[in-house]
Amino acid sequence: MLNMSQTGYSKYETGENDIPTIILIKLAEFYKTNVDYILGLSDNPGYYKEL
Repeated sequence: MLNMSQTGYSKYETGENDIPTIILIKLAEFYKTNVDYILGLSDNPGYYKEL
């Protein structure tokens, strides 16, 4: 799992820093959702992972 400080995570939430792709992927895996849902591009929170 990825270790991140609360300050670092907060900067992503507030838009102060852009979220690197690898962080988006890790968040999607952690929350069992998909990157499109995290980015607000989809209303479908369904989790999928390419095998």
